[in-house]
Amino acid sequence: MNTDFSPILKKQRELFNTNETKDIEFRINSLKKLKQVINKKQAEITKTCMNVLERPEFEVYFSEIIQPIDEINHAIKKLKSWSRPKRAKTPLIHFKSNSKIYSEPYGIALIISTWNFPFNLTIIPVISAIAAGNCCIIKTSELAPNVAKLIDEIIKESFDEKHCTVIQGGIEESTSLLKEKFDIIFFTGSSNIGKIIAQAAAINLTPTILELGGKNPCIIDKLDEDNLKTAVRRIAWGKFMNAGQVCIAPDHIFVQKDIKDDFIKLMRKQIEEFYGTAPLESKDLCKVINKNHFDRLVSYLQKEQICIGGNYNSTTLKIEPTILTNVSIDSPVMKSEIFGPILPIFEFESIDEAINTIKKFEKPLALYFYSKNKDKVKKIINEIPSGDACINATILHCFSYYLPFGGVGNSGMGSYHGKWGFDAFSHRKSVLNKSLAVDFKLAYPPYKDKVKLFKKLYGYNKRTP
Repeated sequence: MNTDFSPILKKQRELFNTNETKDIEFRINSLKKLKQVINKKQAEITKTCMNVLERPEFEVYFSEIIQPIDEINHAIKKLKSWSRPKRAKTPLIHFKSNSKIYSEPYGIALIISTWNFPFNLTIIPVISAIAAGNCCIIKTSELAPNVAKLIDEIIKESFDEKHCTVIQGGIEESTSLLKEKFDIIFFTGSSNIGKIIAQAAAINLTPTILELGGKNPCIIDKLDEDNLKTAVRRIAWGKFMNAGQVCIAPDHIFVQKDIKDDFIKLMRKQIEEFYGTAPLESKDLCKVINKNHFDRLVSYLQKEQICIGGNYNSTTLKIEPTILTNVSIDSPVMKSEIFGPILPIFEFESIDEAINTIKKFEKPLALYFYSKNKDKVKKIINEIPSGDACINATILHCFSYYLPFGGVGNSGMGSYHGKWGFDAFSHRKSVLNKSLAVDFKLAYPPYKDKVKLFKKLYGYNKRTP
């Protein structure tokens, strides 16, 4: 495949420089067209996404179809308000001036997507980029080639290639794209690849939005039986959806010592309720994406104490929902993001014990805490840094376009979804407009004998401590 992408960038740059993509009605009509095509191809999108990981139709529709449509509807409704210049206060020293903040598109955006939610995690950044007035080039994941092909068809039907285009392929294509000069780069994937993206972007000082992953902790405070049942159900759903191949899935659990045995007992029952007595045969349990990831996950099982599950099928690439106990913080399973249906459990007596252990790791993308104690909730939120957090729920925060979604530190930089997606793909340009009618000559040379007068007028004595 030809990996010289400079002609495509040249065409997009020419379109962007006409200012056509900055027109609000143009943006709204572009989003409406995209929505129309997605709605027309809903069944095909669902079927194609199901095949990537053998996912159940409900999970695909819930995670791949509904959210992008909601994001488009929200953007169309709010775009005029988002893009309107915002008034700002002006200091008295700038008398006879007014200040505004403009949201200005960066220009040409590179969006590099991933495979675990191949449609959602591609289209939502595209929605944000288009809403902000950019042109964009989309690099789809080679690990979901059929979805990549379908996305290419959808984008071609929705946009002129000078506005938005798809590049399919693997590492070679990604490497070539990163040699080009973009105005902003959006990447979803692992922390290791995110560092490579950031290094490539630094050559041209290109701003980046990195949506990465991490070892997301989940803490279970002492709960009564009914509340613990609810907590276990929500955790099992969030952890084993997509076979744990979710960047915000709980990576490991800290359970209050007094309820650890009850937690394990309820988790065993919940897994059976979700996936039956033979989970490897369940149509509601997804497979692992490929043999390399499968072998990595199986290697953890061979080195740890298995409490629940542990069976796997190397032909279907399925692994049972598995709970590990007596895990060492220094064990291989705790060295990097698990990204699979394996859940290590740790116990704690005091909440400080759990907090201190979690803070030994990199800042996670998501933090989960189940408790009815408001003081403990406040303590967890204030003391554990994380990209985002959920209290008494799992993964739901990423489905709200009223909340920014993004990591911090090793789990990423920048946020998107809803207004935050628009802002992520926009430069905030400050504009001060000063009247020509009044001009204070005090600020101009020569400065002799002006310091005392300036201090007096500016209130210098009042401004010093």
